Amino acid sequence: MDYRKCASEILAGIGGKENLVSAAHCATRLRLVIADNSKMSKDTVENTDGVKGVFESAGQIQIIIGTGTVNKVYDEFIDLAGVQAMSKEDVKQAAASKAPIWKRILKTLGDIFVPIIPAIVATGLLCGLLGGLSRAFPDISEHYIYRLLDMFSNAALTFLPILIAVSAAKIFKGNVYLGAVIGMIMIHPNLINAWSVASGAETTTLWSWFGLWNIQDTGYQGHVIPVVIAVWLMCKLENWLHKHVPEMIDLFVTPLVTVLVTGFVTMTVIGPVFAQIETWVLTGAQWLITIPFGIGAFLMGAAYAPTVVAGVHHMYNAIEASMIANNGQNIWMPIATAANVAQGAAALAVALKTKDKKIKSMALPASLSAFLGITEPAIFGVNVRFIRPFIAGMIGGAVGAAAGSIMNVYATAYGVTGLFGFLITMDCTAGYLIDVVLAAGVAFAVSWFMGIPGEAKNRSKKSEPALAVAAASADNNAAVSEAPISCEVSEKDEDKKFVIASPVKGKLIALNDVPDETFAQGILGQGAAVIPSEGKVVAPADGEISSIFDTKHAVGITLENGVEILVHVGINTVEMNGEGFEAFVKEGDKVKKGQKLVEFSIDKIKEAGYKTETPIIITNTDDYASVEKIADDGDIDALVDIIKVSK
Repeated sequence: MDYRKCASEILAGIGGKENLVSAAHCATRLRLVIADNSKMSKDTVENTDGVKGVFESAGQIQIIIGTGTVNKVYDEFIDLAGVQAMSKEDVKQAAASKAPIWKRILKTLGDIFVPIIPAIVATGLLCGLLGGLSRAFPDISEHYIYRLLDMFSNAALTFLPILIAVSAAKIFKGNVYLGAVIGMIMIHPNLINAWSVASGAETTTLWSWFGLWNIQDTGYQGHVIPVVIAVWLMCKLENWLHKHVPEMIDLFVTPLVTVLVTGFVTMTVIGPVFAQIETWVLTGAQWLITIPFGIGAFLMGAAYAPTVVAGVHHMYNAIEASMIANNGQNIWMPIATAANVAQGAAALAVALKTKDKKIKSMALPASLSAFLGITEPAIFGVNVRFIRPFIAGMIGGAVGAAAGSIMNVYATAYGVTGLFGFLITMDCTAGYLIDVVLAAGVAFAVSWFMGIPGEAKNRSKKSEPALAVAAASADNNAAVSEAPISCEVSEKDEDKKFVIASPVKGKLIALNDVPDETFAQGILGQGAAVIPSEGKVVAPADGEISSIFDTKHAVGITLENGVEILVHVGINTVEMNGEGFEAFVKEGDKVKKGQKLVEFSIDKIKEAGYKTETPIIITNTDDYASVEKIADDGDIDALVDIIKVSK
């Protein structure tokens, strides 16, 4: 491969060096930010020798090249462009700064609310369970254990401003403990509880602006946006003070001034103003959803999936959190469920109707994932690709959402949709069931009727050489025998075959179940994936380390039989910049079967908000007649045979 020619054609395809803002690379792809996307010729870039795919994500143009090659193309690329090498974080920040301000605001809201979802889900589930028990056994509400559990179920809701303040302080790069203090001030016991005020409790004037505007001594229970704005101000002020206050007194002056100024401005301006704005927004959202005959919900059910594609669906987290904080009823969640299961049902219709085995093996597990609330594989891997199933999903989502609205379905938490949503909709289980069945049924029927574009064309290509990839087993609990690894050439078969073992212990899944389009579609090569239960990567056989990225999240191995393997720990873990990873080998090292290559922290990957699914890719797939996953899905140990490669 001519690396310089590849780099030159890519540079020309993106509009030249004048259109380049920044460039970096990860283990498999170039990550570029360009000034004007309209100047880029996607066809030119995709047709460049060495490029395996191009897509846009989070404001970045990501050009898939492959492990062991991308770094060489990148070196030539930055030389031709006349720019300095940049880190992934630099490119990420450049992409974020290039995005429209409204999109940056929505992304920030998502970054704040996503980390606190487990707390909301835990207490929401408990609230739903207690509600169901109290209806079945009315006298149970007087029992001391019930009262204790009721306190548990209200904890996150009661102190939600503190949770939001801590999360916001992390995002805005401030002191999380000072952020917590601001949250505590806003719900201090000396203030009259906002829920009590809503029930008619009397308040007194806390502050008066020249007699024109009286601020009441009301807390901010039930509000979330004022907390976010207050903590944003706090972080800006704190960081400014750190830069200007002498180090000798910084420890004392900065926290004191930060809390005093932020607290005063919050209680006299930010709180009252943004609480009112939030009330208007929430009222508007609830009005939209509750337009008679489910018209508003119908429109939102149709629009939900496109907002997922656009990457702006995180804005719903703030609305749902406000609804829960306001009255404990999240009427937005049934809309999300209808949209999600509808996309899953549309993908299921594709899986059952298509004659293409590769499409079927991708669509079936993707549809099941969507029914459980994870829609990315179905939307990006199947429905958007064929358009018609995506439209069918929008229609089904609209119908299901309208039905849920008419029946006043609501949830007691957010962050959970699909079939698991029954756990937080126990007050209206029948309505939620109708919501799900209608959305799925309509989407499936429409998708089936509309058909699959290009299906006839796909069938006509059956005679062309193709990679045979086994479909995932439906039994996720199937046991896998611990057969010894074999990388020897089979003498019994006419075709030479190699059997590749898993370098990771955990739960084996099909490659098309990985929540990343590049891996799921086999763009980098075929193989399998493991959801790790142990943070260790070992050599699957004797070989040589062909590449190990500086962030240690991906390692390439060339086995003695010539098979080239990429082990990519987690999805988008390149953004962790090596935190939680430790490498025990370097490029060029000879390794033995079972030798430890990399250790990683599963907990840190999850805490950082990334998926742990670990693809095991045969990167030189094109050199073989077939690459086939031979083990059933389920729990496996490291060094269990999982992939067969045939010459």
